[in-house]
Amino acid sequence: MLANPNSCRLHCPNPSQFLDPNRPKCFLFPNCPRSPCFSSKSKFCNLSLLLPRKTSKKGLGIRALSEPGGVSSSGPQGYPQPYSVKIPVGDRHILVETGHIGRQASASVTVTDGETIVYTSVCLADTPSEPSDFFPLSVHYQERFSAAGRTSGGFFKREGRAKDHEVLICRLIDRPLRPTMLNGFYHETQILSWVLSYDGLHSPDSLAVTAAGIAVALSEVPNSKTVAGVRIGLLGDKFIVNPTTKEMEDSELDLLVAGTDNAILMIEGYCDFLTEEKLLQAVEVGQDAIRAICNEVEALVKKCGKPKMLDAIKLPPPELYNHVEEIAGDELVRALQIKGKIPRRKALLSLEGEVLTILTEKGYVSKDAAPGGSETIPDIFEDEEEDEEVVVDGEVDEGDVHIKPSSRKSTPLFFSEVDVKLVFKEVTSKFLRRRIVEGGRRSDGRTPDEIRPINSKCGLLPRAHGSALFTRGETQSLAVVTLGDKQMAQRLDNLVGDDEWKRFYLQYTFPPSCVGEVGRTGAPSRREIGHGMLAERALEPILPSEDDFPYTIRVESTITESNGSSSMASVCGGCLALQDAGVPIKSSIVGIAMGMVLETEEFGGNGAPLILSDITGSEDASGDMDFKVAGNEDGVTAFQMDIKVSGITLPVMREALLQAKDGRKHIIAEMLKCSPPPSRSLSMYAPLIHIMKVNPDKVNLIIGSGGKKVKSIIEESGVDAIDTQDDGIVKITGRDLSSIEKSKAIITNLTMVPSVGDIFRNCEIKSIVPYGVFVEIAPGREGLCHISELTSEWLAKAEDAVKVGDHIDVKLIEVNEKGQLRLSRKALLPDTGVENASAKQSTGDSNDVASQETSDKDSPKREELPQKKFIRRLVSTAKDRPNINKDKTRKSNSKVASSVSSKDENTLVNGEANIG
Repeated sequence: MLANPNSCRLHCPNPSQFLDPNRPKCFLFPNCPRSPCFSSKSKFCNLSLLLPRKTSKKGLGIRALSEPGGVSSSGPQGYPQPYSVKIPVGDRHILVETGHIGRQASASVTVTDGETIVYTSVCLADTPSEPSDFFPLSVHYQERFSAAGRTSGGFFKREGRAKDHEVLICRLIDRPLRPTMLNGFYHETQILSWVLSYDGLHSPDSLAVTAAGIAVALSEVPNSKTVAGVRIGLLGDKFIVNPTTKEMEDSELDLLVAGTDNAILMIEGYCDFLTEEKLLQAVEVGQDAIRAICNEVEALVKKCGKPKMLDAIKLPPPELYNHVEEIAGDELVRALQIKGKIPRRKALLSLEGEVLTILTEKGYVSKDAAPGGSETIPDIFEDEEEDEEVVVDGEVDEGDVHIKPSSRKSTPLFFSEVDVKLVFKEVTSKFLRRRIVEGGRRSDGRTPDEIRPINSKCGLLPRAHGSALFTRGETQSLAVVTLGDKQMAQRLDNLVGDDEWKRFYLQYTFPPSCVGEVGRTGAPSRREIGHGMLAERALEPILPSEDDFPYTIRVESTITESNGSSSMASVCGGCLALQDAGVPIKSSIVGIAMGMVLETEEFGGNGAPLILSDITGSEDASGDMDFKVAGNEDGVTAFQMDIKVSGITLPVMREALLQAKDGRKHIIAEMLKCSPPPSRSLSMYAPLIHIMKVNPDKVNLIIGSGGKKVKSIIEESGVDAIDTQDDGIVKITGRDLSSIEKSKAIITNLTMVPSVGDIFRNCEIKSIVPYGVFVEIAPGREGLCHISELTSEWLAKAEDAVKVGDHIDVKLIEVNEKGQLRLSRKALLPDTGVENASAKQSTGDSNDVASQETSDKDSPKREELPQKKFIRRLVSTAKDRPNINKDKTRKSNSKVASSVSSKDENTLVNGEANIG
């Protein structure tokens, strides 16, 4: 069996013989780089290992076992000894453990904070994949419901597709780790992270970032630095490292920082109009906390870390860079001067094809060895070792040798297609950076702080509740707003167990057509989820409260063109669409993407970093930073930064933030020129929401058994939905005022609290019993009219006077302790008031007389109230009179009149929205 000592992988038909605990580990030579005894100073060369093996078509690849230096084996198979360390973070410690779980992985750790435990493993493929310019790293994060003592809902009762929240954490883990991976390592690497325990107090997302950074540092994956992450909160004027969930409820800042001991690699945060100086202070606090974690982890890596697979790194030949520049240098400069994205991309693709043809098919020949400058040599066969000359034609003459001259061509050089593509991309990036630094102009001719032309328009979709088209250069976003009730809210399932409802959410779509390409469509990608969340969190601080605007708001941002930060275009377009939908936002919000060229000395600069405003796609790919900032003139609401190189300091970040602030001011001024401008009022196609307050004890009467009552009200009135809350708030959603008023009247009558003396007219007789009749005074509310109270005359049976289905007027004369109602028809018949008064005087009861007189005085007033066609009966008392609908429907082409009744706290949300 032949083993390659450079890769230390053995091919063996029976690998168990090497894993036998009783067999000595003799298959690792001291010269092997994977061996703990390996010394780079050894004077001996690596040897090949020959072992007998049976002939087979395919060998089995095995990664050689090795023990970390300084850690003894504790298991029979040579697993590393368990090790744990406590690391101070903020005002408490986190516990890092390795060697306990997942020992067959390249590295695995568990990180504990309080009773929250995150387990992370790192594995890599035994064989490298095809070389590419993208490191083959995949990250998967999952929150197990069992961590909080719950079971997943649904039929299968197990976790399935990753939720948006988990996808966002995957991105938080991936983004800071990727810049630390060394170029040329093509073994597919996978990071798996699970939340095994959650106490509801310590968030697992920042722990997952730190756990992934520690696991990669302990693994064989070659990386430059250890990565850690922390969350920063702000309570008053105090910054808190890794705040608890309770502390985050009152925090003005939600900032997640990740980096190494000397550099920040990733920042993502959301706040409520904080100043740039506050953000920089928060980043500085986070950097200090990360530095402390990384220092402790470095000590852990020295004790139980595995040797890095540096021997697996394969880089293109260094001379290939010079060859590509020599072949395509002049054409590359001209191609990068093309302002349009699509023409520039096609020119670069054509040039790349020419370079590939020369270097992979025809072969590279140096210009010095071209035909015109070829070396002239005699047409002889010359042995370099022996200075002999053999004349092809003729004889050797001691005095005169006649030799025919001929030219010798250089041997062409061939390179692999993958290497040529990688080098061409790097050379293109180098030329673009040089153009920006030396010429002071970017590909589209702008200066470093110049912003592309902006154009915006609103109301272009007539049936949508709100719409806007925002264009900045070659980046364009079509934003659409839809308003609805609570049923349109997005339900989130989390570890805590309490269902979370989002009344505002932004959904971002990036179709392949926006960049003129053909690609996959379907479920949103991780990038789309991340960009949508950034834009959503940026707009959230300007939204009105639910009490002021009870609508659920959905914003869709479809990117129709892309050459730059489309997420920040979604912020600008979404803000305009909200105004066009009539949402009373507090202020306008815009976003801008910043870039940077760090090392300017290489291209003739003064060494100071060059900050770029409103970067394009090529500047993002070739630059050293992608910094997105959203906010207004006063402060920042959201920001996201990805650093591709080390060396970004706080002064550089301060300069970028201040330059971004100037850019936001310019964009806000351009958005004010929007034509046509946003309507700032509710669309005629938007639903109406009426809010009313009822007795909390009567909410069950509205719902009914199994929701039957509320369904019947919806069906009878024609409204879209009725939402009830435990505090007595009822929200009625409908398309027109008439249906809302009808359902409001039904609910008012259903939940009313009747009092003695109230008169109910046109009430239906529901049933007849021997001792009287039951009359429905309101939907679902019945009372007994005794047979003696039906008429002033004596009746043998109730059927002699009335029948089921008849409508009569009754008066409430008694409410017993059980809440049962006693009604009287006789009290409202003509000439019955005097008889009742004399009868009651004879019994010494004068209260009923006063009640009768009060009732008689109030009756004419109630009869004068305006009658609604959809109100079948009227509740009229002095106490409840303000509850009667006095609204008058006023129809308009653009807006609906507002109906307000202050005493019963009813509010109809419509009309014009004022912008703060």
